[in-house]
Amino acid sequence: MKKEKFNFLQDHSVHFLEMALSMDKRTMIHNPDGYGKRTGECGDTIEIFLMGTDDTITSVSFNTDGCINTHACANTVAHLAEGKPLENAWEITPEKIAEYLETLPSSQFHCAELAVGALYLALSNFRENAKAPWKKLYHNKTCFNHVSNVSNVSNVSSV
Repeated sequence: MKKEKFNFLQDHSVHFLEMALSMDKRTMIHNPDGYGKRTGECGDTIEIFLMGTDDTITSVSFNTDGCINTHACANTVAHLAEGKPLENAWEITPEKIAEYLETLPSSQFHCAELAVGALYLALSNFRENAKAPWKKLYHNKTCFNHVSNVSNVSNVSSV
């Protein structure tokens, strides 16, 4: 029996297509309240930028040089985290990203892990900046080098 060829537009869920093709959250914020950057073993990189109040994430954006699956996962993280209380954003997991997208190929699950890892780093940086606001200014002058060096953590669950 011949296997049918995968049709990207017809075989992916509406959520996957929306997250993969939408570009409105793909922008860099130059003075974020929280920043996280991760590079996966595949070579894709995701940067997450958070803006917020003391306890609420008001805006999330991202930048990536990755594939369409990485873009979809980063966009989903932005979609799910925006407007959430800071503590609730920690509940976003790679499994929740894959569940939301519905048709993320299992071979691309590492893209969800990468996106959530960058989010966790951004949340940690957000917390750090809230405790010591002067660090936010210092990090911006050093082009995020301090935070992005943390991005080489290989296991999302240990972040």
